[in-house]
Amino acid sequence: MPGSRTGRPPVQRAVRRPATPRAPRENPFLRLYTRARRAWDRPLTAYYLILGGASLITVLGLVMVYSASQITALQMSLPGSYFFRKQLLAAVIGGVLLLAASRMPVKLHRALAYPILAGAVFLMVLVQVPGIGMSVNGNQNWISLGGSFQIQPSEFGKLALVLWGADLLARKQDKKLLTQWKHMLVPLVPVAFMLLGLIMLGGDMGTAIILTAILFGLLWLVGAPTRLFVGVLSIAATLGVILIRTSPNRMARLQCIGATEPKSGVADCWQAVHGIYALASGGLFGSGLGASVEKWGQLPEAHTDFIFAVTGEELGLAGTLSVLALFAALGYAGIRVAGRTEDPFVRYAAGGVTTWIIAQAVINIGAVLGLLPIAGVPLPLFSYGGSALLPTMFAIGLLIAFAREDPAARMALSLRQPRFGRKRAGGPVRGSRRWNTMRRRASAARSSGER
Repeated sequence: MPGSRTGRPPVQRAVRRPATPRAPRENPFLRLYTRARRAWDRPLTAYYLILGGASLITVLGLVMVYSASQITALQMSLPGSYFFRKQLLAAVIGGVLLLAASRMPVKLHRALAYPILAGAVFLMVLVQVPGIGMSVNGNQNWISLGGSFQIQPSEFGKLALVLWGADLLARKQDKKLLTQWKHMLVPLVPVAFMLLGLIMLGGDMGTAIILTAILFGLLWLVGAPTRLFVGVLSIAATLGVILIRTSPNRMARLQCIGATEPKSGVADCWQAVHGIYALASGGLFGSGLGASVEKWGQLPEAHTDFIFAVTGEELGLAGTLSVLALFAALGYAGIRVAGRTEDPFVRYAAGGVTTWIIAQAVINIGAVLGLLPIAGVPLPLFSYGGSALLPTMFAIGLLIAFAREDPAARMALSLRQPRFGRKRAGGPVRGSRRWNTMRRRASAARSSGER
């Protein structure tokens, strides 16, 4: 190789490599969708949706009960926070029931089915005893507990039907008896009709509709054939038509569907029309908390059956859509728990609870929107009423317990680091207390990615 003029060896230049084409940038919306899809498919998604959704609905309900009930309390010469304090007490007791139900094993839930059913039937019979039962707004379905506290046993009948019906169908499935139509109906349908009869003796058709929805939900989950399903539905529809036709009050409620004037023919649609006025005056973001006009005596039952209308007036379309989104998330989580389990009792109980909460929410909101007749049922976890809140929060605790029982969710919970007594970098801490005694560590298990 010839040398250079300066006597230095020539510098060898690196061979240029062909330029590789750059990878195209990933679509940010696609990346966001992928991340959301992964988060949605995590084992604890249903657990967080049930716990978070129910908590948000309850807290927002307390705020709206306080806002919607102040004027009613003052008109009754009571403190402005009277109804709020009672609802807060019920929410605290319900929170204890929710925590207890979420920590109970499935076997204990099944063991409670018959005692809860017997207690609900006993209380519903006491309602009809003169001197014990009370009549509120024309319905004989209350028992006084002393002072201003009352209890509505029919609300506990919903929980009783869910637990007892799920346990009954699960035992029959274990014995392979559900292939015969008579085992699907007996004794589930007769007991449900007994509960419906006790409720209708007091004139509460709204609660009877919810109980009927729970019955149909259980039959649907158990895989009842179409002809059997249609047969039971026809009987229930016939009885419903008879009960509606024989009651002028119920016929008047039917005539108020879609009414735009307070006086629609012979029917007085004051409540239905003013509910629409409240929603219409809310606009996009509402008039602000406490600024409702309709609750000043124009809208009856503003803090109970028509609290959704006050929510629309004060929080606007954004507030009402938020409430609907929370109920939709709660319903999806319940369906997910029922669909992913192998335990028949968990499937039927989770499906029954989800049917109960979503059906009641649809009936209440549909009545406020003028799409359904006013049934007189509260919005679950949201409206004022301790008798409705306590069994509903216990049912939410059931869903949480079932979500925790999923094998993938149990594994994700076991892989969490304990909050107290963590190991330090030098070995275990002497004298440290072991707090998480109920959780088993899975050292050789594959991480699920849930944190």
